[in-house]
Amino acid sequence: MIGLLGKKLGMTHVYDDYGRRIAVTAVQAGPCTVLDLRDPKRHGYQAVQVGFEPVKESRVTKARLGHFKKAGASPFRYIREFRTADAEWKVGQQLTVELFQPHELVDVTGTSIGKGFQGGMKRWHWKGGRATHGSMQHRAPGSIGSTTTPGRVWRGHHLPGHMGADRVTVQNLRIARLDLEHHLLLIEGALPGAEEQLLIISKSRKHPGFVKKPQEFQAIIEDDESLSKTAKAALKTLKPAKK
Repeated sequence: MIGLLGKKLGMTHVYDDYGRRIAVTAVQAGPCTVLDLRDPKRHGYQAVQVGFEPVKESRVTKARLGHFKKAGASPFRYIREFRTADAEWKVGQQLTVELFQPHELVDVTGTSIGKGFQGGMKRWHWKGGRATHGSMQHRAPGSIGSTTTPGRVWRGHHLPGHMGADRVTVQNLRIARLDLEHHLLLIEGALPGAEEQLLIISKSRKHPGFVKKPQEFQAIIEDDESLSKTAKAALKTLKPAKK
């Protein structure tokens, strides 16, 4: 699915058409420039290569600088590819937030915040040992193996280790607002990674092009008589039947 490269700016909140406050993450998405088109006959797959965030020529290698000059574009800090079956893209074309619609569902990929070496309670949410009666095992893993059978530690056993700094994709997030002038996307919810980190925003893989508009409040006002009838009906269902 085609998409954009962007930078995570931080979180804020906005209000929808019905006055509900929504927590959103601001992303500077694009503009991105199409640098190359991958052809199935030549490369074995079909994709669109895009560049994001212009930099000085002294910041890139000569090999990569030649690649940019071949595409007729200035050097970029980030280069990524989007697998797509569409053949409507051209080298040198600019991609902006106009690719998306308000309230459209998107998938966001980034690198989660690295937390270093962490214990099992923080990494895997262990309950921990008892804190009284002379216990010396509060946060330690404890026994992890056995004797005769199987005589080893099972593969994938949860243990302390490196946490974070992984590639994470959050699917089906809704775009709350678009800002064409400043190339901003306000996406509902939290996104992976720290501020000023690269994000890949693409159309939803499970629901491509689906627009999920906010729903209006549906308040039902009932009088006292109907409420009492409802309460009586609920009580009847809760009472056991007489034998």
